[in-house]
Formats: sequence, structure tokens, C-alpha cells
Amino acid sequence: MVTLMVRHKTIYRYRIPVMLGPHRLMLRPRESRDLRLISSTLIVTPEATVNWAQDVAGNAVATATFQAMTDRLVIDSTATIGLGAAAWPVFDIAARAISYPFTYADDDWIDLGALAIPQYADPEGRLAAWARGFVGGGTTDTLSLLRDLSAGVSSQVAYQSRDDEGTQSPIETLARRIGSCRDFAVLFVEAARCLGFGARIVSGYLCDQGQNAGETRGAGTTHAWAEIYVPGAGWITFDPTNRSMGGYNLIPVAVTRHIRQAIPVAGSFVGSSAAFLDMQVSVEVTAA
Repeated sequence: MVTLMVRHKTIYRYRIPVMLGPHRLMLRPRESRDLRLISSTLIVTPEATVNWAQDVAGNAVATATFQAMTDRLVIDSTATIGLGAAAWPVFDIAARAISYPFTYADDDWIDLGALAIPQYADPEGRLAAWARGFVGGGTTDTLSLLRDLSAGVSSQVAYQSRDDEGTQSPIETLARRIGSCRDFAVLFVEAARCLGFGARIVSGYLCDQGQNAGETRGAGTTHAWAEIYVPGAGWITFDPTNRSMGGYNLIPVAVTRHIRQAIPVAGSFVGSSAAFLDMQVSVEVTAA
């Protein structure tokens, strides 16, 4: 297990003092068998009342409320974690799901619910046809299919880091052939759903260390990837941006049905729209 420190700092500046509305913060790493949260601190300036809760997916969500006007908002989150995911995982897929297509058990299908339903319109069936292009013959190996689909995203779409808000729809990404990590994740998840898989978006951080240090894409900022539910193995991690499988270098913060639910910092202010000056975000993942 490797011990890492994650620091995520967001600074908003305003030309004149404004009254801040409540801010929703998703910054605390998500604990699991592979990730142990050793410590976590959240410092908000100006002073705020911070209340914690879990959302419907079990993600830790903080809500910060403010009393005083300010011309500067700083949200500084630091977490120390132990990450023990295997670099080369072996997945014990149930016999009935080794070959695609397969059918989920009734209880699994009910619980997956909207996670198995595409969230973006595909009126001409372009995305569905693109996804089916990775299916070889009447039956194919399930894990190989998912690997090919993940590799297909990164081979057919050029990566471009993008700091502006918003995410492209899968159809836009296929048309433009360029996208950020969140565009890659959304395209992969929606294509998997078109094939009948339960899938979810994961947001968090990328640890750019180890044998591929310097070659990974998406380090130094928040990162997005995907998880696919396969009977027996459970949720399998895929990072289409880096053509990787398994979470040995990934630090999840939130799992969501839709990418818009995974925004790290979301809030508002009362005042003229011209009052907003700029926003700065910095992310550092270092060995602790």
C-alpha cells in the first residue's frame, strides 16, 4: 500500500464584495477496500458553517454556508490516503457473464436501474451503432469487449485538457474527435450502456507515479473515469483516457450516474454578474 497526500485548492476572486450562497463540495476521497482515508481536512475562507452528509450513492458531500460578504473565496482540501489497489488485477467474473451478451440477475437489474440506461439522446442511433462495432460475432469475451471499447475511445478521440465548465455529449465527442477526460468517460459509459451494461462515472484524482509516470494524461487536475458492473467481479474500473483497467493509480471521490453530479465545487453568489473576476484550481498528488 502506498501513502499519498492529495491537496485540492480552489480560489474564486470577485471585483467587489459579494454575498455567497451555499456551496456544495465533493472533495473527500471515497473509502473502500483499496483506499484507506488516514486524514482529511477542509479549510474554507471566509469562515463558513460546514455540514457533512452522504448522497444517494454514498459519496461524502459537504455544504458550506456563509454569513459575511467577501471578495475572495478559498476552498482548501487536504487528504492523506493509503492506496492499495493491484496494478494487474484479476477479475473473478461469474461463469454466466464471461461471454457477452449475458443477462443480469433480476435483483441486479433492479438495483442498477438508471445506471444501465443511456442518459443522452441518440436519435439516429449513431452511438449505439458505434458501440456495437466492438462486438465480435454472436458472442464475445466480456472483458475483452470492455477493454476494446475503452481503447476505442482513446484511439478514435484525441485528448485535450479543458478547464472550462461543461461536458460534451457522446455524439459531440464522436463528431469532434477531440475531448477531455470527462468527455472520454462519458462516451465510454454511454456506449457501455448502449450494450446493456450497468455503468457509472467516477471523479477524483490521478496519481502520476510508477512505471508510467509522466506518460499518463489527466494528472495535475481532477480526473474522470468509469466503472462497469460485471457479475462476480463487481465494479471494474476503466480509464479510457489512459487505456488502463483497474484503479492502482486512481483516487475516487465520487461515483455518479451523470457527470453533472460529480462537480467538485458548486455554488452561487448574490451580486452583479460582472463582479466575478476569476477562478484558480490547483491539484497536487504527492507521496506522503
